[in-house]
This record gives sequence, C-alpha cells and structure tokens, in this order.
Amino acid sequence: MKKIRIGIVGGAGYTGGELIRLLLLHPFVEITGVVSTSHAHQPVYSVHTDLIGDTDLKFTDTLPADIEVLFLCVAHGEAIKFLQQNNIAEHIRIIDLSQDFRLQATNELGARKFIYGLPELQREQIKSATNIANPGCFATCLQLALLPLAASNLLNDEVHVQATTGATGAGQSLSATSHFAWRNNNLSAYKAFEHQHLLEISQSIHQLQPSFDQHINFIPQRGNFSRGIFASTYVNSKLSLNEAYTLFDEYYSTHPFVVISKENIDLKQVVNTNKCVMYLEHHHDKLWIVSMIDNLLKGASGQAVQNMNLMLDWPETTGLKLKASAF
Repeated sequence: MKKIRIGIVGGAGYTGGELIRLLLLHPFVEITGVVSTSHAHQPVYSVHTDLIGDTDLKFTDTLPADIEVLFLCVAHGEAIKFLQQNNIAEHIRIIDLSQDFRLQATNELGARKFIYGLPELQREQIKSATNIANPGCFATCLQLALLPLAASNLLNDEVHVQATTGATGAGQSLSATSHFAWRNNNLSAYKAFEHQHLLEISQSIHQLQPSFDQHINFIPQRGNFSRGIFASTYVNSKLSLNEAYTLFDEYYSTHPFVVISKENIDLKQVVNTNKCVMYLEHHHDKLWIVSMIDNLLKGASGQAVQNMNLMLDWPETTGLKLKASAF
C-alpha cells in the first residue's frame, strides 16, 4: 500500500511532538516534512528527546510540495495567518489543532470550509470533509459528558462543571503558571465561567438540542501534574442511574474511544491513550458525570489522527491502540 505523505507545521511544541510520535507508528502514513522555523535543520529528537533512536527526521523551514495531509500545530491565531500567507493546494487535506476555525461563524477561509472534528458528534461529516477543525481539550472532555443527554433533549437546567488540567495544557512556552516551583504542590482556578472552549461546547449542545438555553457554569483548574483532564459535571436529572448508564452506553456503542465504567475511575487510566473514560452516579435529583481524557491525545493530537483515519476511510483506531501507564 502506498503511504500517504504527511506535513506538520509547528512541530516543536507539545502537540507537534505527540503527533510525530503517533504518526511514526502509523502503518499507512509517512512524515515527509516537519516545519519549525525556530529549530530548522536540527534533528527532531533534539527537541522531542523521547524520539531519540526512532527517527532521523530534521525540522525544516518550508513544507515539501508533495504532501497530501497537512497538520497545523501552531498557536491560536497562527493557523489562519499561515494559510493566508502560503498557497496550499485545494486537494491537500488540512487538520488544524488551533481554535481558529472551530466556530461556525469563523469556519471558512476562501473556498475552504472547516468541519468541527469531534467524531462522537459528527463522524459522517468528518468522513467526507477536506478540512477539519480539531476540538479543544476541555471542549472534548466536557462535550463527551453531555452529548448523550443533549441528544435526548434532557438538558433542561444549568450545567455545573469543575475540571482540572495538567501543565501541558498551557503549551510549551514558559509562563508564570507553568514554572515547576509555582505549579508543584499547587492548585489554582482560572477563566472561571468564561473559558474560550465554552463557545465550542455550546455550539455542539445546540446542534443536538436547539432548545437548550441554560448556563454552562465551568470552573477550570490548573493541576500539579503533566497531562490529563479530570472533569466533574453534574446536572439536574430525573433519570435513574440504570437509565443514565443505558443512555450513555447506547450513545457511545459504536465509538471505540469512549468507555463507560461502572466503577469509580482515576486519571492514570487515560493518560497516554486516546480514550475518554466516564463514570456516573445519581444523588437525589442530580446526575454526576466524571469524564477524563489525555489533553494531548484525545484532547489534541490523538483526536487529530482519529480524524485523519476517518477522512481517509481507514479503521478509526489505526495507530491509536495505546496503553495507559497505570503505575
């Protein structure tokens, strides 16, 4: 089988490094160019030291002309600039990991229209798409907790969410809140009630339940660990616990990366995987949903590969059968 040629822009960051790691092991693709202007001509493993011995690829400052799929792993606002400044042929499939094209109001650039790439929401649209806007990490974790309820028109009150993310969620650039001395043995909240991923979440909920007009009260937190998101969501619900489990099991029955657990869960079960694992409890009139993902995999690069698999009509799990390190 002839391998598909892959180009990556922004290859020196966390999501770029995870994407390279995944694609090196993918049986149907070949990475032909990894662009990083700040590290051009240096070995990829000089930045992503976990790849030493796995590849002789070097960063470049330009894309090869013969790529068939392009991944944009650049900062928010930079994807649209890159596409405006570079003539990318229309036949090249693009998967953008920034937030530039996720919302319906901003999902077009010239003749290119980007499809929101949450497979558990719109797998069929992704299969026929040429351009994908990969969802945000918090947005993925929270939406997966709410989609079954929205699909059955059962979100009829406010939603309350508290979610903690690892330090890699802030990206590789240094900041005051990513230094070890500050982050270690610490916990903090930020962007309470106004995180940018709320726009994605609301858009998807309205797609399934147009009548939803309640607040999603979201408190994001910074945790003192490297990777993963642990989200705790509760809503008013008349469903019994058994009814809730049946609803979630049925909604996700054909989606290979969502696992519904009957036992309480912990974050190590998803770190280094493309899974979302969920657990439910019912207390009085409240349904409590715990959802967990790896922010760099199901929340970014793993989901990007999942979308590529769907676009190219490959098995959805190709290159993504990853095992967590639970100890």
